[in-house]
Amino acid sequence: MQDHWLARDSTIRRLWIAFIAILAAVALVDLAIEHHPYFGLDGTFGFGAWFGSASCVVLIAIAKALGAVLKRPDSYYDE
Repeated sequence: MQDHWLARDSTIRRLWIAFIAILAAVALVDLAIEHHPYFGLDGTFGFGAWFGSASCVVLIAIAKALGAVLKRPDSYYDE
């Protein structure tokens, strides 16, 4: 039986390379845009990229912590 095309190592590697290339291109386009920062920090290079990435990491950490607090044992619903 053949693996799904998204489960193959070669496809995963190509997707990572493509995503990194797209993210780098979007960050470089940021150099061509004139910014009008409201707070000053939002005028830094690649603000949307690094702020979005940092927000994602924080949300994942919060979800992991919340999952650890609310986790029930496997036998919770057994009689």
